[in-house]
Amino acid sequence: MRVSVIGGGSITDEQTTRAEALGRELARRGHTVVCGGRGGTMEAVCRGAKAEGGQTIGILPSSRRTEANPYVDVPIATGLGHARNALVPLNGDAVIALPGGAGTLTEIGFGAIFDRPLVSLGSHDIEDLGFEVVTVESPTAAVEAVDRLLEGGGE
Repeated sequence: MRVSVIGGGSITDEQTTRAEALGRELARRGHTVVCGGRGGTMEAVCRGAKAEGGQTIGILPSSRRTEANPYVDVPIATGLGHARNALVPLNGDAVIALPGGAGTLTEIGFGAIFDRPLVSLGSHDIEDLGFEVVTVESPTAAVEAVDRLLEGGGE
């Protein structure tokens, strides 16, 4: 399955470690990572996935595939700028959100619009927006929650 991972373009060392661990966990379970394809969370999750032999897709805001981070297997140039934020959750079967800013929040919103299971790993607190987001504490718990939600087991 494809799992969209969203989060900030500028992140702390701790957030980098967590995103890499998430990428490794997704790859170990055979999931393909879909992300925005550039730096920060996107690069860290791709680096983690590649360390475990996983596959990565980067949906880029620019018209140049060469702007993808070096851990993206399939760069997709869109030329859409921030409008590409809709395409990241659209191309995953589920969405895992890490800490980020307004762009991450828009991707969470698009995940809900496209009815994707949403898992928060330290991301925005959005409980009052009328859709379910499962909140977890670790990369392993995030992937387990996605697996459960997609199997129809709920939370």
